[in-house]
Amino acid sequence: MPTLRHLTLTLLLGVLGMLPISTQANATTWQALQEGGLVILMRHSLAPGIGDPPGFEISRCDTQRNLSAQGRAHAQAAGREFRARGIPITAVYSSRWCRALDTAELMALGPVTPTPWLDSFFRGRGDQASITQTAQEQIAAWQGPGNLLLVTHQVNITALVGSGVGSGEMIVVRPTDDSFQVVGRLSVRFCTKSWLASNGRCTRRIPSL
Repeated sequence: MPTLRHLTLTLLLGVLGMLPISTQANATTWQALQEGGLVILMRHSLAPGIGDPPGFEISRCDTQRNLSAQGRAHAQAAGREFRARGIPITAVYSSRWCRALDTAELMALGPVTPTPWLDSFFRGRGDQASITQTAQEQIAAWQGPGNLLLVTHQVNITALVGSGVGSGEMIVVRPTDDSFQVVGRLSVRFCTKSWLASNGRCTRRIPSL
């Protein structure tokens, strides 16, 4: 007959087995970033919609799809997470699209440099081959110190690593001699005013009576 100790151990192992693998992967990736020398490919925070409206102009934010209030709050939360974990960021580059620039600036991790090799090429707005090749070269050339943050778009990241990303999600890569290797994937969760943070999860606030 199983002992209480055996039952407790079995239950504990079962609970641990239910934990998402991403939780462990996140911890490993954060630790690697603390050591520096990596490149962070980040998709801009939440900007509802697809593509950009007719009449798009790169110099006018009012002609573009922009961050929502939630997207802006998420970008700020991501910046706070980086600072709280002591992640060294040496340089920040961004697509020239307003939603990417706003994400990078709201993170407040350093001066933001707009660059065309992070611009979106969705629906033929740019030269995919040229943009992707230049980004690959820039990533492979990074040697630190610290980490390089690149804020860009889903299509760009997919072209670079072959994997899609959600809004505000990050893929961390390690430069090699002439290419790079994926280290891990990061998502920063945050709670709005109507939610409370508890053990890494958001729980809806219960109004006091």
